[in-house]
Amino acid sequence: MDEEAVAEYVDQSRQLIDASPQMDEENTKVRLVQPFLELLGWDLRSTEVELEYTVRIATRTTHVDYALTVGDSPAVFVEAKPVRSELTDENVEQLRSYMRQELAVDWGVLTNGQRFEVLSKNGDADGEVSVVEFDLADLADNPDVLELLTKESIQSGRSATVAEQVARTNRVIGRLHDDETAVAEAVASAVESEVGELAIDTTEQAREFVRDLASVLEDRRQFVTESYDPADGEPEPTRGAYVDADEWRVDDVSDGYAVGFDDGWRLPAVGEPAPTQQKQAMGVAVDHLIAAHDLIDHVELPYSAPRARRNCLLNETADHPDGRRMRAFYELVDGTFLYTSLSVDDKTQYLELLADEVGVDVSFGGEW
Repeated sequence: MDEEAVAEYVDQSRQLIDASPQMDEENTKVRLVQPFLELLGWDLRSTEVELEYTVRIATRTTHVDYALTVGDSPAVFVEAKPVRSELTDENVEQLRSYMRQELAVDWGVLTNGQRFEVLSKNGDADGEVSVVEFDLADLADNPDVLELLTKESIQSGRSATVAEQVARTNRVIGRLHDDETAVAEAVASAVESEVGELAIDTTEQAREFVRDLASVLEDRRQFVTESYDPADGEPEPTRGAYVDADEWRVDDVSDGYAVGFDDGWRLPAVGEPAPTQQKQAMGVAVDHLIAAHDLIDHVELPYSAPRARRNCLLNETADHPDGRRMRAFYELVDGTFLYTSLSVDDKTQYLELLADEVGVDVSFGGEW
């Protein structure tokens, strides 16, 4: 995706939403949804986009807001809701029912202009499954997630490959959650058969491994369109280090995501590479504020930051105060959870806010 075009779309959408948070459905379509479709490469002035596409369900006739077509057949249904409303399970079921009526429609998008849920028939025999969810903050942070829905990806069939990958991941995550004890016992048994009996509770240790594995898969699933070769492994975490007093600033770092605090700690340590992931850099930096400055003693959990709306930044569980699961998170050194589904600007602003809570200054370098 053209990152500059995506950033422009996100900025414009945020401005429109801030100016009109009670925007109705028609204005949501014109101001937010149609520019979104154009960003994906679909031409609203051509026959490849049909508005109010007729769908027959049993004996009644209804309409889906947009049908994106390949050749003469609809391939994607897009259902829009007003900005002022939440996306509900009923909305998802409505879109699923529309998709079931058209054999050629493998994709569905439900959106209110600021949140998006993508459904797919590909790769799953059980019908229409949710393959990815994201909001404007996610989009600003990772524009490549849109590759799943571009006109070129839909037409070439590349999106189907991604959907199959997500469906497999969903099944594995479901198994890990539903059969956690059985999987943990199998892992513990395999370890003991190799090394013998250990003086620790291997099943409990294996249970933690199973939970961590599910968390990694859930995080990876959020942005499955990223280029990733399993043979490369996950990036090696770097923990930062204390340096000479005049070296804590990271303005000179050009690659990755670097953070420094005026207590003399910086990430990366001098001469080492900076993390290549924003989430990792933010998490390691907050770990330092917890370990060195008792950050959690200075804030009240769940901790919400300005402009967070219903979301919280820190919590004892990977959930927001209203019970919603955090879309993406980092488990901190003390077992609390840091919400990381944030734009680059929000990550830096919130790190500044947390540093201020414990009375230290922060410096950013690299690609921030």
